[in-house]
Amino acid sequence: MTTSYRQSKFINPDQDPNRDLTSFTAKENGSVGKPISKVIRERLKSLGVKYFANDSIAEYISDGEREELKLEIEDKLQGLFDALVIDTDNDHNTHETAFRMAKMYVDEVFKGRYHPMPKVTDFPNAKALDEIYVLGPISVRSACSHHFVPIIGHAWLGIVPSDRVIGISKFNRIVDWVLSRPHIQEEAAVMVADTIERLIQPRGLAFVIKAQHMCMSWRGVKEPETQMTNSIVRGTFREDPTAKKEFFDLIRGHGF
Repeated sequence: MTTSYRQSKFINPDQDPNRDLTSFTAKENGSVGKPISKVIRERLKSLGVKYFANDSIAEYISDGEREELKLEIEDKLQGLFDALVIDTDNDHNTHETAFRMAKMYVDEVFKGRYHPMPKVTDFPNAKALDEIYVLGPISVRSACSHHFVPIIGHAWLGIVPSDRVIGISKFNRIVDWVLSRPHIQEEAAVMVADTIERLIQPRGLAFVIKAQHMCMSWRGVKEPETQMTNSIVRGTFREDPTAKKEFFDLIRGHGF
């Protein structure tokens, strides 16, 4: 039996304390009965907001809508299994796979699209520290935009601080949040660097990703050993060759 998608109620914001998208109501936009994905897509278009695979749209979705979206995704995934001629009614292994996948995509592997960035508190650089510090390896888990199969690897980060700093664990959370979307690795590295620069405006920032792509090892050429490495260097690391060399020398001692 195919899972039945429960249509969006599109709750009035006055009745839903989680919803702060107050200009969008069913009455104003004729949203009653529409799939929630269409409601969200029309909202993004009306606001001129880009919603590519590696974009975050979390600030335009309420908590309630995110739950409705999982129901719709579950229904669409069930249609995929039906088209693949998989008997999910009687196969105990795949009976609830559509439900599990919908939850996985929205709340886990693509949470960087649908959930807000973890709270990051910055602090004054009280001692005016101006030396390089390096973090890594940071686990990288993402998915290829072309085939939606995993990208798995590690990242290394170098910072020359300015007047604001954040706790080192927050860098791991930022990397995980940005990478938890369908990506192209080169674009992912730029997005991580941009996010960190917006938060603390470091004097220098260096970021390196080294990862294996399952679209190459699991399918296609089926090459299990090839990894892709790319780097971003900004500020001090771009302007000062000595600082750049120091960063790469340091990450070699961190497993790069």
